[in-house]
Amino acid sequence: MVPDSKDNRALAEWVSSLSQERRHEILADLTEDECDALNYDWHFWARKNQLPPEGHWFCWLILAGRGFGKTRTAVEWIRGLTEGDSPSKAPKGAPERIALVADTFLDGRLTMIEGESGLLAVTPKDFMPTFESSNKKLVWPNGIQAFLYSAESPDQLRGPQHHVAWADELAKWRYLEDSWFNLLLGLRLGKAPRVLATTTPRNIPLLRRLVEDETTQVVRGSTYDNRSNLPQSFFDQVVGQYEGTRIGRQEIYGEILSDVPGALWNRDLLENIRVRDVPPLNRIVVAVDPPVTSGKNADTCGIIVAGRDNNNQAYILEDCSVQGLSTLGWAKAALAAYHKYEADRMVAEVNNGGELVESLLRQIDPDVSYRAVRASRGKVLRAEPVAALYEQERVKHHGFFAELEDQMCSLTSSGLSDGKSPDRLDAMVWAVTELLLKSASSPKIRRF
Repeated sequence: MVPDSKDNRALAEWVSSLSQERRHEILADLTEDECDALNYDWHFWARKNQLPPEGHWFCWLILAGRGFGKTRTAVEWIRGLTEGDSPSKAPKGAPERIALVADTFLDGRLTMIEGESGLLAVTPKDFMPTFESSNKKLVWPNGIQAFLYSAESPDQLRGPQHHVAWADELAKWRYLEDSWFNLLLGLRLGKAPRVLATTTPRNIPLLRRLVEDETTQVVRGSTYDNRSNLPQSFFDQVVGQYEGTRIGRQEIYGEILSDVPGALWNRDLLENIRVRDVPPLNRIVVAVDPPVTSGKNADTCGIIVAGRDNNNQAYILEDCSVQGLSTLGWAKAALAAYHKYEADRMVAEVNNGGELVESLLRQIDPDVSYRAVRASRGKVLRAEPVAALYEQERVKHHGFFAELEDQMCSLTSSGLSDGKSPDRLDAMVWAVTELLLKSASSPKIRRF
């Protein structure tokens, strides 16, 4: 029985349940224009949890696992707001100014605009906006404009005004609170400004506040919701590794996880030591936790940049960790961080590499100031004195480091709760140990 033609989703499911031969027969009866219209009809293809919530809301918050279709959902929401009956006509009540905010400009361009599910990929040709990359702006044929912003620069959001906004991967933003606050202050055009926030969740205060806010409509979803559009190999090789694990609950099922009992760090502690400004530093180090393997499926090489000020406080400046590179590749990445920050020293754990690590680094840069460190105690025992320094607020984070902080808040006496290697955490521990738990050398002031 053919479903009601007004129920687009039911109709789509009915068509997909037919044999390939029968589907071809149905499509053959459609004109080319009808096929195009069907292809771009989001209400036909979308799952119910990918359509805008009904009723009154200010924030539509999508908390979902990897591969759920968060980007496509947001892009189609923007399409629905901007496309009228014809390319030159805006729909009634359409926003004139839209904010697109990503973790970085590159993330925004590659995901929100030019990605496989980005605005330029899913918009019909006649309605296609023009992307002015130099101005970081999209302009539709009907005059509607969207402006691309980076959460790395919160002050850029301080002045502009917008009718609506899309905030992508909110939980990854380095300067989350400042960027979100400035974005909301600029949502003051029109009668009903709104914001859509899409993210794989993390247990951070802002997400917890949004979930509890009565003006927020929360949509939750998992990777499995979109299984029909994802390759089986993705589930076999990637998703399967994390089934039944804590990180799987977050990254696959989109749960906001509570703090791990017995973990050396917790989210509230990390929020309290987060800073935006860094004082002059008298010493900077780059710490490296080399992977045992190399190549596409290799473990992550932990690379952490940290500095110390005249008050003997440490600052985590950047997480430069890389994954899937050759031995030469991660060595170059570590040296790039060393030169970027004009570091005083590079320290690297050599339990697995011995003299090979130093030899490799000096092949690229013979003059690098290098010290090998060898672990004589387990990872947790090495981390405990560093965790104590955090509790004393002697270590600060310059912004938000999502992957590093996930590892920190998962480390217990048994190791990481997901059983993985704490590569970023190891590098951070070596960096702070070098700065605060070793005897200091003569200072050299650097300003940031």
